[in-house]
Amino acid sequence: MEKHTLREEADYQDYLLLKSIYDKAKGKIGYRGFYMALVDVLDKPMNHKKILRLMRKFNLYAKVRRANPYRQLEKATEAHRSIPNHLKREFKQDEPGKVFLTDITYLQYKGSQTAYLSCVKDVATREIVAYELSSTLKMSIVYKTLEKLNTHLDGNLHPEAMIHSDQGIHYTHPEYQRLVKEMGLRQSMSRRGNCLDNAPMESFFGHLKDEIDYKEAESLAELHTLVMDYMNHYNCTRKQWTLKKMTPAAYRSHLIAA
Repeated sequence: MEKHTLREEADYQDYLLLKSIYDKAKGKIGYRGFYMALVDVLDKPMNHKKILRLMRKFNLYAKVRRANPYRQLEKATEAHRSIPNHLKREFKQDEPGKVFLTDITYLQYKGSQTAYLSCVKDVATREIVAYELSSTLKMSIVYKTLEKLNTHLDGNLHPEAMIHSDQGIHYTHPEYQRLVKEMGLRQSMSRRGNCLDNAPMESFFGHLKDEIDYKEAESLAELHTLVMDYMNHYNCTRKQWTLKKMTPAAYRSHLIAA
């Protein structure tokens, strides 16, 4: 009994030493780290079996950094089939609903918080016909964007309808490609690392970031209101020189009437 008590006391003293090292490392330390740290403070190093026993006994488990879900997603999609660039920068279109561009940008607002904005743009009219603002980059952001595009189309699908994007992990994902195909859209992708292949979308994001005070938004809800107001302004009241000085919405009506 006395031998057991002495061992328990010795274990507790060793635990206090390990705990001080554990706290200093903010829990991000394993048995190898303990061993190396103990070499500096003990005359006789503690062997790794004893360290592991004490870690289990006193619940000193390493706080392992969780795997980045987006990195996992990227790895999972590395082998996914990319799609050819069917659009080939043919951005001059005169048929609404024939060619759509899509992309995602980030908006960092107060408190260094980040939101992500997914948009679909009609190349012919320059209208933003669908968008989704989210606090996460999970696949749901592009699925919801497609749902809104489907609502916008309302069954009126151009026979040559195409949606063009970059080769981002969202757009190479098999489920995204399946949904696009189900909607009856032909998928097209930019060449890897070539932003000019999706230039009008990049241009829109540039205008949006220049024209709204998104960095001043106090919350995601406030940012959503800013984005929603800008979308309405961009589509319905912001005239563009190259659209015969019309707004995108008015230009769509002009093209349909023509």
